[in-house]
Amino acid sequence: MPDLLLELFSEEIPARMQAKAAEDLRRMVTDRLVAEGLVYEGAKAFATPRRLTLTVHGIPARQSDLKQERKGPRVGGAEAAIQGFLKATGLASLDEAKIQRDPKGDFYIALTEKPGKPTVDVLAEILPIIIRTFPWPKQMRWGAASAKSSALTWVRPLHSIVATFGIETEEPEVVQFDLSGVSVGQTTYGHRFLAPDAIQVRRFDDYVAKLQAAKVVLDPERRKEIILADARQLTFAQGYELVEDPALLDEVAGLVEWPVVLMGSFDKEFLSIPDEVIRATIRANQKCFVVRDPKTQKLTNKFVITANIEASDGGTAIIAGNERVIRARLSDAKFFYETDLKTRLESRLPKFEQIVFHEKLGTQAARIARIEKLAGEIAPLVGADVTKTKRAAQLAKTDLLTEVVGEFPELQGLMGKYYALAQGEDAAVAAASEDHYKPQGPTDRVPSDLVSVAVALADKLDTLVGFWAIDEKPTGSKDPFALRRAALGVIRLIIENNLRLKLKSVASSHASTMTGYDESKPADLLAFFADRLKGQLRDQGARHDLVDAVFALGGQDDLLMVVRRVEALGKFLDSDDGKNLLAGTKRANNILAIEEKKDKRKFDGAPDAALFKLDEEKALARAIAEVGPEASVAVAKEDFAGAMTAMAKLRPAVDAFFDKVKVNDDDAAVRENRLKLLNEIRAATRAVADFSKIQD
Repeated sequence: MPDLLLELFSEEIPARMQAKAAEDLRRMVTDRLVAEGLVYEGAKAFATPRRLTLTVHGIPARQSDLKQERKGPRVGGAEAAIQGFLKATGLASLDEAKIQRDPKGDFYIALTEKPGKPTVDVLAEILPIIIRTFPWPKQMRWGAASAKSSALTWVRPLHSIVATFGIETEEPEVVQFDLSGVSVGQTTYGHRFLAPDAIQVRRFDDYVAKLQAAKVVLDPERRKEIILADARQLTFAQGYELVEDPALLDEVAGLVEWPVVLMGSFDKEFLSIPDEVIRATIRANQKCFVVRDPKTQKLTNKFVITANIEASDGGTAIIAGNERVIRARLSDAKFFYETDLKTRLESRLPKFEQIVFHEKLGTQAARIARIEKLAGEIAPLVGADVTKTKRAAQLAKTDLLTEVVGEFPELQGLMGKYYALAQGEDAAVAAASEDHYKPQGPTDRVPSDLVSVAVALADKLDTLVGFWAIDEKPTGSKDPFALRRAALGVIRLIIENNLRLKLKSVASSHASTMTGYDESKPADLLAFFADRLKGQLRDQGARHDLVDAVFALGGQDDLLMVVRRVEALGKFLDSDDGKNLLAGTKRANNILAIEEKKDKRKFDGAPDAALFKLDEEKALARAIAEVGPEASVAVAKEDFAGAMTAMAKLRPAVDAFFDKVKVNDDDAAVRENRLKLLNEIRAATRAVADFSKIQD
């Protein structure tokens, strides 16, 4: 079957837009093809700085004919209705209609056949619509509107379009359409400098080969492979190691069509500034990779450039130009760094009085004071030194006002660590400047130093409690203050450091100092943590319903203990005893729910042993009397495995009870007594979890 080749050739497309644009082009074209009844075999899109390309193969040569059946008016109906029916269906007379019998009478039926169009004609209709409605995040308008079409908007001026359709063994057809005077045909162009002449192409394989010969690597993944392999080889040959940067590699691959890797250098004096500042400077200003010494893991005074041209001088001028710019930028960075070192971090604190954190939560100075106080309260709970923790919390945000962080915001925290060490702060205090922001995502490192942990918890809890106090909670997919990420950070800090922390009491104490506080908000915040914990455990393969079963007991704000109880409960329910006890407990709950609704009362209180008629009732009562206290003692000792072992002893008695005993006995007193016994099962199992929340 025929294939489509589409290329949109333009001025340089910003690198950050290319991947999405390629995917949008693939999606928009293939969606319209399917909507037109043209089911294809495969499609792939590509992007370079100057072109978006799409190949779709295995498209039918034409649409299938469409047969339609349309019901008309009743036989003998109004003349106006009949004439309207004939006009709408294109029938010359009622003789061309069929009559369909219906319980409500006989009706005219028009059977029409709409012939399918050649696919090339369909493409000619849909492609200009897709191009005109393309969802670029930013567009520009150029050219003049004509009588046939309006001026075109595109990310950059669009120069030409390749649009061919056909089978491999024949000359393809050009998809003819008008688009504000942009030429449509079989002509593309090679590399802007190395091979700028026009190229005539027929179909995708031919197109790729000719572009390659014209110094254009079409596939961005292939460009990345070339850059990475050549950069590794170049640095290794000189005894160095490339500092790999996937995000930068993506960007650089979007800046070149014919990647040529070169190496430059800068003055060694700049190695006196932190490696991260050197890397940020070179990366941000020149899109270059930095190089390190594999023996020391420290940066060297080398960098790797990706040029878009094979220069006649071997790249000497390109390297020299980059070196000049990098020298100037590193000189600025060195000046900023040395200037920052002249001011102690605590001297910057007064400036935070003039910076608003949030209009309802006050200034950054007020927030820093809250974090310092909260960190001091959390420190003894997690085993951190209180004095160091409060000092760390006081200084943790101060690097936000430094010159280097002003230039490179991504270095916040890290620069605070460097400046704290430089002014003689304790290593734990300095580390907290960097680590209190962590973890910022599911793969980010979790701090383990207890001073950092205390400050990180205080920072995230202050954010959560504060925004809860002013009712700025996440809604649906909207979370402008990253509160879900903050909650997951708190969870990971607690779980991965095996910390015992009563979240509700900590949150309540902190919230009581804020405007808008009421008692319901910490409880609501705890429910938010429960939801985040369920998601976290689910991602790790645990069952979220077990989290519900533990939280349903109430007062469960020690997340570490919740996780340990969930783990023990999960193991128990994987056993035969656990599965059968769950089934028995659910049966007891279901019967109780029905009978409580029927009688409009609860069956509380201890059952009367004198009313037990059967041995199975007596055995169940004895088992509950033994297991309940044993499980409670084990839970109190945080021996959750032991609690589950105790629960397992209930299983035989519960099985026997439901096998032999009729709960709804004809004797009302016996019935009530047996329902109380079922309530005892429910009460005993609640020592470890609310089994009614557990899914089968």
